[in-house]
Amino acid sequence: MRAWRLGAGIAATVLCSGCADLGYLAQSVGGHLALLRQARPVDDWLADPATAPALRQRLLLARQIRDFAVQRLGLPDNPSYRSYADLRRPAAVWNVVATPELSLSLKTWCYPVMGCVGYRGYFDRGQADALAQTLRDQGLDVSVYGVPAYSTLGWTNWLGADPLLNTFALGPEAELARLVFHELAHQVAFASGDTGFNESFATAVERVGLQRWQAASGRIGEDPQQVARRQDFRALTARVRAELAALYASAATDADKRAAKARILAAMRQAHAELKAGNWRGDGRYDAWFARAGNASLAIQQAYDGQVGSFLALLDQAAGDLPGFYAQVQRLAALPRAERESAMVATLATAPRPPTD
Repeated sequence: MRAWRLGAGIAATVLCSGCADLGYLAQSVGGHLALLRQARPVDDWLADPATAPALRQRLLLARQIRDFAVQRLGLPDNPSYRSYADLRRPAAVWNVVATPELSLSLKTWCYPVMGCVGYRGYFDRGQADALAQTLRDQGLDVSVYGVPAYSTLGWTNWLGADPLLNTFALGPEAELARLVFHELAHQVAFASGDTGFNESFATAVERVGLQRWQAASGRIGEDPQQVARRQDFRALTARVRAELAALYASAATDADKRAAKARILAAMRQAHAELKAGNWRGDGRYDAWFARAGNASLAIQQAYDGQVGSFLALLDQAAGDLPGFYAQVQRLAALPRAERESAMVATLATAPRPPTD
């Protein structure tokens, strides 16, 4: 399973000029500037005879994907993802997410301009783990995970923009395309303080973008088995979230809720084991997720997937026209949150379709 993307989260840290937490601000700005200092334009890498053949091929592919994003998907034409940096580490940042022990509501961190987001990102894994332990000591359910990329929403284009990174550029072609489309989508529309809206919109764009990229370029679609396994994963975790939400909303005592929560999570892991013994044929890519999964992991996954169906329905209403779709999403992003959420629910109710992968 690919790691979740930080999406617009790092913009909250880089632009957090009014934050009282100066230590966090320093690591955020310093980490981002260090990343930019390592980046070189893709054209420079391609012109350098010392560039390894495998990297050269991948950067050529990334340039094609980036051009497709502008020409065929209507995504921003700017310096983002037109440079490359090798960070010599497995993740761009590490995210910390947390929920109460008996809730699926993400803890949020708030910043000027950006509003509140349901994660906190660190360039140093040790700092992320330290925060995670502090939150656990407070009784919260916590997860830490590596993120391959993030978006600054285009607000740092004057500094060099968001680069391609070794953390995602060297992986499978489909994942590279997904991620570039996803992160560029954050530059199209952003609702301050609404993580679920922002990430689900970007996920919808990445799925549609990948389908159109593969169709236009003559690429073979993704392995049907892998698509089916992602759908199995989403169905299983959606069911578990529904069970936990009903439990937490019930009149049961906290003690009974804790016991039932443990049973539900144990059953989820058993279901995962059965999938691996059956249709998944031993596929271990989801092992780490299920090993750490609790409220926090389930809640942040919901942010990325929960409203995708509504966004795809909006795209259907726009007859597949992406610029028209983007305009409608921008209008929704400008609404007060309660009005926006009502509009999204109504959209799904009037024009439902199963989310594409």
